[in-house]
Amino acid sequence: MLVPQRPAEREEAGVELRRLGASGLRVSLAGLGCNNFGMRIDAAATSEVVHAALDAGITFFDTARSYGGGRSEEFLGAALKGHRDEVVVATKFGSATIEDRGSRAELVRSLETSLRALGTDHVDLLQFHYPDPRTPITETLDALDDAVRAGKARYIGCSNADGWWIADAHWTAATRHSTPFVSVQNEWSLLHRRIELEVTTAADRYGLGVLPFFPLTSGLLTGKIRPGQAAPSDSRLADQRFGAVATEANLAKVERLRAYADGRGWSMTRLALSWLASHQVVSSVIAGATKPEQVRENAEATTADLSPDELGEIASLVDG
Repeated sequence: MLVPQRPAEREEAGVELRRLGASGLRVSLAGLGCNNFGMRIDAAATSEVVHAALDAGITFFDTARSYGGGRSEEFLGAALKGHRDEVVVATKFGSATIEDRGSRAELVRSLETSLRALGTDHVDLLQFHYPDPRTPITETLDALDDAVRAGKARYIGCSNADGWWIADAHWTAATRHSTPFVSVQNEWSLLHRRIELEVTTAADRYGLGVLPFFPLTSGLLTGKIRPGQAAPSDSRLADQRFGAVATEANLAKVERLRAYADGRGWSMTRLALSWLASHQVVSSVIAGATKPEQVRENAEATTADLSPDELGEIASLVDG
């Protein structure tokens, strides 16, 4: 069973700070996913969301070169002007649609474009978005190591990776004396727990902090829709790409979780985010937002105060 997180080192504006894996980088336990920027909201709305996050004590901002066709990085960079030294900026290279996404050429091109869009000379965390079956991991790791040595990336991470791949990448970096990954970003929520089969164990073994994305299962775990109801038109679930998760089985699980949360006076958001945050291997829970009030709710709800018994009880409601 996954174990609770150790006590926080310190807090800022009510948001706990944690080390990113075994590294010296500290990130806010509540992170802001920036995939909505440039896709669902414009630059002005992005600025409102980012400043609400800063006010709430969120210091970790996660974007990618592919989000919003590049606009996410542009909007985020503009919104963070005057605050760059106060935050941790993470981006990704190597979208799943790019054939040789792990090549040195692709990494250099993507990173230079990201730095220009973000308006900065470095990113705090550069993540390999999707493993590349065509390019040798040695080439990718060597290029990432060069980016770190050049000061253009402070730390490196991976995303959408399997446990065996994490182990192989760690061994390769160790034998070549190059910069290792310090984080892994995979989908993880109460309704999507495949990561627990091997990735969380590998991350713990090799010192990678886990950064769960889609922690609310595209909003399903907020309880926005009940059995027999349609998704609100302004929600991600209204998009057929994400709405497929609203199956009868998942809605039944949500109802069981709702009853558990109601019995303790919790919101569904608090239950879902705190369940993830209360695991030791998690460094930051990345939740997206399109409105300032969503950011404030997520920041307040992301706490690491669930006991081992509560973690097990909650998990049993979706396993049963």
